[in-house]
Amino acid sequence: MTAGRDWTADAEAFTYHGGALDVARRLTPGAPEPWIDLSTGINPHPYPLPDLAPELWSRLPGSGALAELEAAAAARYGALAGMAVAGPGSQALIQALARIIPRGAVGVLGPTYSGLKAAFAAAGAQVDEAKRVEDMGGLNVAIVVNPNNPDGRITGRADLVELHRRLARRDGFLIVDEAFADFDGESESLAPVLPRKAVVLRSFGKSFGLAGLRLGFAIASADIVQPLRAALGEWPVSGPAIAIGTKALADLAWTDAMRDRLGREAARLDGLLEGNGWRILGGTRLFRLAAKAHARAAFERLIAAGILARPFADAADRLRFGIPGDESAWRRLAGALAG
Repeated sequence: MTAGRDWTADAEAFTYHGGALDVARRLTPGAPEPWIDLSTGINPHPYPLPDLAPELWSRLPGSGALAELEAAAAARYGALAGMAVAGPGSQALIQALARIIPRGAVGVLGPTYSGLKAAFAAAGAQVDEAKRVEDMGGLNVAIVVNPNNPDGRITGRADLVELHRRLARRDGFLIVDEAFADFDGESESLAPVLPRKAVVLRSFGKSFGLAGLRLGFAIASADIVQPLRAALGEWPVSGPAIAIGTKALADLAWTDAMRDRLGREAARLDGLLEGNGWRILGGTRLFRLAAKAHARAAFERLIAAGILARPFADAADRLRFGIPGDESAWRRLAGALAG
């Protein structure tokens, strides 16, 4: 990608979800390898993989193992037994929910991750964006990302409970996407007090740095558990994912240590960005949202250096940065930011 190029035609690949390294390589074939992907908000320090029994790869997973995984998820997220539903990533769970929940008027508290709106729109719903949680009580389905992506805004549990109370008057449904709550704002999670007609989504892959495993969870009220299981079908999660997920979810010491580590690294990233003229707008321990007058030119400079950040088609002055994974990545990012 050359300086000043109009990259509008490629913006969709970069701004929808992040992680479009194939597009980045095509646009900048001369960029140095290995690429540093800071566009996804995935923990750069993955959970250490345990030794796996060979039969996990050759046999269909048993229902007992899946039940054990879901019990571990319910315990980890503070939910009652039987409320956790495992799926092949939180995005698949979002798409399943969009198909089975009666839709009517759907609203998303924004600006936020566009995949939620896209999933319900693909299922035939008219989806609008709300600017305040107070404005969502008249909806049939209200969706809140908490902490929010990309700015890290946290909606308090009391506000979510009040929103649900207002939705319940019209038999409405509340979805709270807590993809980044393992390291930020977990005290405000709705999972421990989940009411009827509500779902909390949790991402395993982001927090544990194992996005390729494709594992996520819905903490669902009793009225939605069975329809959601039916929508996912038989064997929704692989045997290796079940084994790894069950072990990792119970390892609270690893999560606590990682929360501290990522807190230090997020502060380090803030300092690096601010030292190069960026203004920090918010974020979580897994990503930082920053603004600068010529952010699009900076995006092109970064991509030419083999570093992919997250741009925004509707906010040309902003980029979202994930956490570099090692000292080499930190040095390369510092050099590219300095220009």
